[in-house]
Amino acid sequence: MLTGWLIPPACALLLGLWRYRTGPLVRALLRRHPGVALVFVGLIAVATGLGLALGVQERGIRAGSAGAADRFDLLITAPGNDTGALLAAVYLQGADLPLLSGETFRRIRNDPAVAMAAPLAFGDSVGHAPMVGTTAAFVRYLVAGDAAAGDAAVLDEGRLFLNAREAVIGAEVTLSLGQRVEPSHGIGGAVSGSHAHLQIELTGRLARTGTPWDRAVIVPVETVWLAHGLGDGHAADARGALGPPFDPSRMPGVPAVVVRATTPGGHYTLRERFTDAGSMAFFPAEVLMRLYAVLGDVRRLMSWLSGLTQVLVVIAIGVALSILLRGFSRRFAMLRALGAPRRFVFSLVWTYAAILLLVGALAGIGVGVLAASVLADRITAASGVRMPVSLTLSDLIVPAMLAGVSVLLAVLPAGLLARRPIVADLRG
Repeated sequence: MLTGWLIPPACALLLGLWRYRTGPLVRALLRRHPGVALVFVGLIAVATGLGLALGVQERGIRAGSAGAADRFDLLITAPGNDTGALLAAVYLQGADLPLLSGETFRRIRNDPAVAMAAPLAFGDSVGHAPMVGTTAAFVRYLVAGDAAAGDAAVLDEGRLFLNAREAVIGAEVTLSLGQRVEPSHGIGGAVSGSHAHLQIELTGRLARTGTPWDRAVIVPVETVWLAHGLGDGHAADARGALGPPFDPSRMPGVPAVVVRATTPGGHYTLRERFTDAGSMAFFPAEVLMRLYAVLGDVRRLMSWLSGLTQVLVVIAIGVALSILLRGFSRRFAMLRALGAPRRFVFSLVWTYAAILLLVGALAGIGVGVLAASVLADRITAASGVRMPVSLTLSDLIVPAMLAGVSVLLAVLPAGLLARRPIVADLRG
């Protein structure tokens, strides 16, 4: 398809240069009116770039959101809204989720198909950063992909937490190691009070993950329970311990559990086993697919609107090109009066138009990538999800199509100018 749309511009240039030396005159036209040429090229570049940026950014959103959920193999929550649970657990968006009981967590952790079961507790914050409670094993798995990874593979500086009054921070958190902070209840504009009785020391900074967790303060799950006066979830003879095993009778509820199975196929078994009246197990990827379907519908609508815009742009380019070339009609009439055949004038006009259109389309690729990069930076700044911007061959079809159709459309004004009466144009 890309090759097909590039054929008309290539033919325009070949026919324009065949047997006639139109190059010097084309360069003279460009030097004579550089401002007009730049404005025309700029309009084409903007029209082309906006259509290209749409496809690039939509693909970046898919890739970025899927990458953020990579480490969340299976989520188990209380029955309810899986989309809300996904947004809370993976993207750290505020949500009021029902809790899983300590007995349910015990069943999950003791299942022979489970390699890792990490509780997640959220709903508090430190300044503008969400505070998330979990286990050291999940922190290692989140950053390095290995629950047994060493600190060097997980941290940029410092060390992991060793007790319930220590925390690590994401790569983008603007706090300093060694600083003592006081958590607050709620996130963002929903903060309703502080946990003044609990001071937390920041002991480490995690390596960058490209996910919203880069903006989080991560504490042992026991810290969240202690902040709310719920105990630490351990038996009396294990006070001060971190992570499982917990005492089911003392363990407060948790909004979500991240589960990794011993085998890839084990995730499907666990999903069936823990989808019942007391719990809901789901794959984040499946929820994302539903969201992508909605996004795809929006993209199709935007594509239709973009296509309609491109049609209007092509028509506008044709009209503008006709007006632009009419301004040069006296010069073309002088060439005819000096003996230049009509085909020479036609070739000159078509070559000039093709060069403007091709340069505009090529510039539109840069405009599209730049627009997509700026938009990706804005989305990353708002969500914390890193949005990759990449260009593929399919993205080049939009500028190639616009250039191809416009060059074909340029045949009309080129033909009309070649056939205009010489005397009328010389008289103005």
